[in-house]
Amino acid sequence: MTVRRPAGWLLAGLLFSLAPALSAHADTLAAALEQAWLRFPQARSLDARAAEAEARGEVAAGLTPGPTSLTLGHVNDGLTGNRGRREWEVELSAPLWLPTQKTARRDEAAAAVARVAARRAALRLEVAGEVREAWWNLAAARNALDLAGRRLTTARTLEADVLRRFRAGDLSRIDANLAQGERLAAEAETGQAELTLKAAEQVWLKLTGMVAPAAFGEERPSPSRNTRHEPVTDHPRLAALDAAVRSTQARLKVAEATRREAPELALRLVRERGDAAEPYGNALGVQFRLPFSSGPQVRADHAAARAELAEADAELALARQQLDLDVQKAHLDLDSAERQHLMANERQRLAADSLRLAEKSFALGESDVTTLLRIRAAALEADALLGARRVAFGAAVSRFNQILGVLP
Repeated sequence: MTVRRPAGWLLAGLLFSLAPALSAHADTLAAALEQAWLRFPQARSLDARAAEAEARGEVAAGLTPGPTSLTLGHVNDGLTGNRGRREWEVELSAPLWLPTQKTARRDEAAAAVARVAARRAALRLEVAGEVREAWWNLAAARNALDLAGRRLTTARTLEADVLRRFRAGDLSRIDANLAQGERLAAEAETGQAELTLKAAEQVWLKLTGMVAPAAFGEERPSPSRNTRHEPVTDHPRLAALDAAVRSTQARLKVAEATRREAPELALRLVRERGDAAEPYGNALGVQFRLPFSSGPQVRADHAAARAELAEADAELALARQQLDLDVQKAHLDLDSAERQHLMANERQRLAADSLRLAEKSFALGESDVTTLLRIRAAALEADALLGARRVAFGAAVSRFNQILGVLP
């Protein structure tokens, strides 16, 4: 006998099986950054780049710039008379380093390793920026939903109270309509806030692979906030660009040291006889191959390396100027966010006090619903502004640290 289970059972079983994975969450920005970095595609390519640079260092540390080669040769007159002529030849050849080429390639490999490490730090900072942005978008969405829920709760309480007094003849139908309209507006706002929060949670899940945190902690401003006029010198982006300049300089030195293809030194062993009646004779020889330098090719390589170096130098200089401007703006934005947070806190205190007085007045019948709704709307707006300013200040601190190159 087959028992059919409702589709709800299957869905419940699926959610139960996924519960351990979905319950994991990152409670701090640092933990979220670690999870996002593990999912970052370019992090794996950096591992391959690092392995490539290390392999080039191993090549530069070798005795020869390339592998040795073995050549085997055989000649006989089997098709042209078959008098017994035989010749065997074995050649072992190896490329040779050009003057200063070995040192230049070793320096290039070391610069490449340093460039990958600097690029890794810069990319990690970029991921931190995305995590910070998603973190505070989530905080803003959750704050908006919390405020909308509070508005809906108070609107429903007010509607119930107004309808009761309307049925008792104490309030007019207009007052009842206003209370019902406020409840409908609160429900619509709550629904929109829920959609916004779901979208923010999906972005977070895609970025970190984890569910949204239960609470959103704030970062501390970097100590560099107290040193406004000192330039930032240890920024990961600047370090990555500086490493790119050094790597390009090392490549230029390699191009200067490589003005021709690698010469080759070969050791030859020949064993031969003229015909079947002669004994075999052995001969040992040395062969040296020196390719000529190609002027146009050398000039092209040098020009390409110099152009890349000039571009890297210009990008580094521009990044330093832009970073100085960004840091100055970040200081101003952080100060402004802090002031607005303090003002919003004071405004919320005054609005909350006014709302308490208005609710007491309405309960005693000294004021109408219109006045209460107006004061309540002002209080809710003050609450919303305070929550938004609190989130904005936390986000400003994170952006400040991000611009300074400080990781969570």
